[in-house]
Amino acid sequence: MSERFFLYDDTVETKTRFVSFMNDNNRFDLAIIQSDRYYGKVIVLNIQGGRFAIIGPDDLQEEGYIEHAFDMNEEDAAELSAFLSELV
Repeated sequence: MSERFFLYDDTVETKTRFVSFMNDNNRFDLAIIQSDRYYGKVIVLNIQGGRFAIIGPDDLQEEGYIEHAFDMNEEDAAELSAFLSELV
């Protein structure tokens, strides 16, 4: 068996916010993780959908990014983007 080669193995302090809200079509159950990594971006986990993305203000401006990252329709992605724009 070959020796394991780590690129990094760090433990960092994080701040995690759990939030749940609804729009007309969907329920959003999110975990939002902030740390010193990822150049000020946050990790957003869609708990029910099982998907996550590293998101910053630039990502929210990119057309179709939220739809693709979280596999959701345009209306739900707009709702999620509006919420996330208050955080990042």
